[in-house]
Amino acid sequence: MDGILNFEMFIVAAILLNLTPGADTIYILGRSIAQGKMAGVVSVMGISTGILVHTFAAAVGLSALLSTSALAFSIVKYGGAAYLVYLGLQMILTKSSRLSVNTSLEKITPWKIYRQGVVTNVLNPKVALFFLSFLPQFVDPNYGNHILPFLYLGIAFVITGTLWCLMLAIGAALISGKLSTGNSMGRIQKITGGVFMGLGVKLALSDVK
Repeated sequence: MDGILNFEMFIVAAILLNLTPGADTIYILGRSIAQGKMAGVVSVMGISTGILVHTFAAAVGLSALLSTSALAFSIVKYGGAAYLVYLGLQMILTKSSRLSVNTSLEKITPWKIYRQGVVTNVLNPKVALFFLSFLPQFVDPNYGNHILPFLYLGIAFVITGTLWCLMLAIGAALISGKLSTGNSMGRIQKITGGVFMGLGVKLALSDVK
């Protein structure tokens, strides 16, 4: 795909990251269990909207940086690769804990559920940092239209994440029971950590033009 490097690797990493539970997963499961499938689906839409905000912010900022200075972009790219190694190592070394899902959430309107989902994601600095470090690793700095590759990657990430989160919302009662054991999620977390470490090392050692 024009302007995008290692797209298949990006999709694999994105899917693994989406499978690893975090604040968004807990929010979706909590809403689904407390208020049913519709509330879960609405919360997914809110989270996905938040990811779109991060996507556009990262795309605009990184494409402007690339247009201004190839050296600065290379520094960001190397820094991002180092962050991926750190994130992967943290995933591997951190002991997986049981998901703590609040099933007694206050029953509120769909609009408020959606709004809370957006705020939960947009105000999470870890999501912003991840996008700023992750997306540049898969963009060809020599491609003319700088913003498009970032947007394509971000939208692909949103699509894979939304599909997985919808599955969580619809099957929340069954899936959350399995996730609470922490065993399967612990394995996924360590696999994801290994992928991120390998990706970070590979990209740090490759030429950045």
